[in-house]
Amino acid sequence: MASLQALIFDVDGTLADTERDGHRVAFNRAFAEAGLDWEWSMERYGELLRVTGGKERIRQYLTEDHPRVLEESGIDDRIRALHEAKTRHYVAMLEGGAIPLRPGVERLLDEAAAAGLRLAIATTTTPANVTALLRATLGEEGPGRFEVIAAGDIVPAKKPAPDIYTHALAEMGLTAADALALEDSDNGVRSARDAGLEVVVTTNDYTRDQDFSGALAVLDGFGEPGAPARSLGGVALDGDMVDVATLRRWLDHARS
Repeated sequence: MASLQALIFDVDGTLADTERDGHRVAFNRAFAEAGLDWEWSMERYGELLRVTGGKERIRQYLTEDHPRVLEESGIDDRIRALHEAKTRHYVAMLEGGAIPLRPGVERLLDEAAAAGLRLAIATTTTPANVTALLRATLGEEGPGRFEVIAAGDIVPAKKPAPDIYTHALAEMGLTAADALALEDSDNGVRSARDAGLEVVVTTNDYTRDQDFSGALAVLDGFGEPGAPARSLGGVALDGDMVDVATLRRWLDHARS
């Protein structure tokens, strides 16, 4: 039986609660900067999260709310420019310290590194967003803690397609049996599972009611001293926090 060699993390909603008070706000600032009266409320943004990828999310919004705009000349360039502006605003928010890591994330990263596990990222967000988040929360050496950062448009199909996980595994020279995915959404679970990976889910405000069929374990977080994690489905958490020993035990359970 293969042993656990690597952890592959999603970013938005998994490493940090970036969606509601990060990406959504940055989108709205980009819209206002462009002179648009579009405003994504918390509820509307939650609906749009069913679509992965920022440019894809703008296009879905236009399809549903402003279909005539999609018929305008140069719309693809306009969407691309809006997304670039959104990324600029989002990175500025990160650099200002507005978005911390979720409780337990840094602890788990430290434990994994100490245990000799390899770390990677598989996400639909842009490389610039990932790098800015890691530097803002883990310091300048943050990005270097991850052997592979598979992000953005590096693969043709975004989650729930398995491409980003398949790419990360290939870059690390690993098989799906060697690694475990950590996700927060149903699209993420589908992506990882279709790549052959077992998945542990930590939910957030936007994803807690989604269908996580196929996930190995579902929790409300990773847990910290004084702030215990709570099991919501799948294999139960034995204790207050998700640690490397727990992840190894869960993976062995799945294989048996």
